[in-house]
Amino acid sequence: MHRHVINLLCLALIGFIVWWFWLYKPSNEASVDATTSILVKDGVYSPARINIAANTPTEITFLRQDKSGCSATVLLPDLEISQDLALDKPTTIALPALEKGEYPFHCQMQMYKGVLVVE
Repeated sequence: MHRHVINLLCLALIGFIVWWFWLYKPSNEASVDATTSILVKDGVYSPARINIAANTPTEITFLRQDKSGCSATVLLPDLEISQDLALDKPTTIALPALEKGEYPFHCQMQMYKGVLVVE
């Protein structure tokens, strides 16, 4: 009987890990202006979906409040940007004018995930 319970708990844990790291997509969305900060805390970017205007240079600011080593760097691979994030201090990243599309951003292990939606 105990084996069955342990096996079910292990399967549930594996399912949760798969969902969290590969299937979960945060739904919060925001438009960026000069005062918008992306909070890096508790394993997520908040907001994780950022709307910005196409063909306009933009700045985005990250505020890292998570002490996890994974949260220390943000990568925007399509833009070839890698930026270290200071703990408890805003870090601003200047983005060039972008064409319409979606540009993912994440930590180096892809545990924290977000997307820039250029419209």
